[in-house]
Amino acid sequence: MTSRRAFLTSLIVAGALPRLTWADAGSPVLLAAGRDRDGNHWLHGLSREGESRFSRRLPGRGHAAAAHPIRPEAVAFARRPGTFAVVIDCLSGAALAHLTPPAGRQFNGHGAFSADGGILYTSEVIADGSDGRIGVWDAAAGYARIREWSSGGIGPHEILRLPDGGLAVANGGIETDPQDRSKLNIGTMRPNLTLLAADGSIREQVSLAPEYAMLSIRHLALAPDGELAFAMQWEGDPAEIVPLLGLYRPGGKVRLCPAGEVEAFTMRGYAGSVAFSGPGDMVAITSPVGGAIMVFDLDGRPLATHGRPDICGLAPAAHGFMATDGAGMVWACDNEGMRLLTRVEHAWDNHLVPVAT
Repeated sequence: MTSRRAFLTSLIVAGALPRLTWADAGSPVLLAAGRDRDGNHWLHGLSREGESRFSRRLPGRGHAAAAHPIRPEAVAFARRPGTFAVVIDCLSGAALAHLTPPAGRQFNGHGAFSADGGILYTSEVIADGSDGRIGVWDAAAGYARIREWSSGGIGPHEILRLPDGGLAVANGGIETDPQDRSKLNIGTMRPNLTLLAADGSIREQVSLAPEYAMLSIRHLALAPDGELAFAMQWEGDPAEIVPLLGLYRPGGKVRLCPAGEVEAFTMRGYAGSVAFSGPGDMVAITSPVGGAIMVFDLDGRPLATHGRPDICGLAPAAHGFMATDGAGMVWACDNEGMRLLTRVEHAWDNHLVPVAT
């Protein structure tokens, strides 16, 4: 039996041990999934210059990740529809936990931590029907699943933690076949942006006008002042010109941000990532399908369109944005142009995830 003195001594020693932080893992500012030339999949931590500070092997193709707000720990999610999410010690590379959704569920590529890192939220769908769920996992208890909430719609994709502890959810509105991802309800889809309170109840929900019902809301970005940007993908007639960026301030009205005809066709109806700039004076979307990045001002007016094949990953940076492409390149970008930061011998996947350090 442990004596009281030994127990107290263990508490003192534990309290004296230094707490590991992201600095111990090389101070990465971004997480990104990638595939090497041999077909192996990895999670990387990138510096402000786009250099890899660490790489950790994944069991399959990754999509996005969630960075723990305090310790050097990340949850890498499978590309949808997927059933793996692996919790990685980014210092040692050890897999701390393997998460699996309940039977009949699929992860949908994204997740987010609570501000203190105690809870992980995961974007999920019920495979049959694509009804959305938010999985709630106790990170302090070995990532035990403790409850789930409705996402407020069909086909949720990206989720973001809000300053008040709630969540923003991009409900894409698309029902997909669980086996081959074919889209089953394009004529009746109803995407929405849902804001959940900290207890999982729906606080706000906004939908687009009927003529934009086939704009699937997919990805999200949060400005320092609380405004949300959302990126969309058009499931209607490819000949139609539609906006792919929307802005929303909680409690207000959605503002769609149209572009010129040439720029709109360049994007080919597909926005893959969205981010506010580091200085907070611009917002941008990328299109790997169209091979372009579009930069807007905060009123939603287009400032520039830059071409780059298979560009998708996008995140804030001090100069404006950082972006990644399928050729292994990392770019600095703003409304003036693009500048190559570095290149690696593998293909970057869809997203750049900021690390709070």
